[in-house]
Amino acid sequence: MPLYESVYIARPDISATQVETLTAVMTKILEENGGKVTKDEYWGLKSLAYRIKKNRKGHYSLLNIDCPAAALTEMERNMRLHEDVLRYMSVRVDEHEEEPSVMMQSKSSRDDRDRDRDRGRDRPKTETAAPAASAAPAASEATAAAPEAVEAPAAAASEAPAASEESAPAADDKDTKE
Repeated sequence: MPLYESVYIARPDISATQVETLTAVMTKILEENGGKVTKDEYWGLKSLAYRIKKNRKGHYSLLNIDCPAAALTEMERNMRLHEDVLRYMSVRVDEHEEEPSVMMQSKSSRDDRDRDRDRGRDRPKTETAAPAASAAPAASEATAAAPEAVEAPAAAASEAPAASEESAPAADDKDTKE
């Protein structure tokens, strides 16, 4: 028998248990017509890219189906008639994926990334902390030995902005000439 993947979007004002009941009804229709559902996934309440029948959100559900074409046609006919189904789409595939669908995988990988990001914030960065700690004693020894060495960089720092201010108008002149 041919293999299909079918995704439908249900109205947002029904509960998740009602969506599961709707999936069970569609599964029953397929089984009565000689097919079977190999996997069903509830993807949850998600925002729609655009409004469908005045709704901005919808419950998404995926069905992996192994059935004859007549059974799929009957299920789609019932989806068209059911008032809770906003949209549906069925696609013929060569084989079903055994692992969770991409929608379910992306959710778990997003959670993993958040956990990794949180772990990084709790720990101080060891690479940047180590050189700063070793440079601090050397700087304090230099100030004790030669106080004028500390004043020289300060004087150079006060002259540096003046040099950059002089070069800035030159850059503006080039822009205005072009």
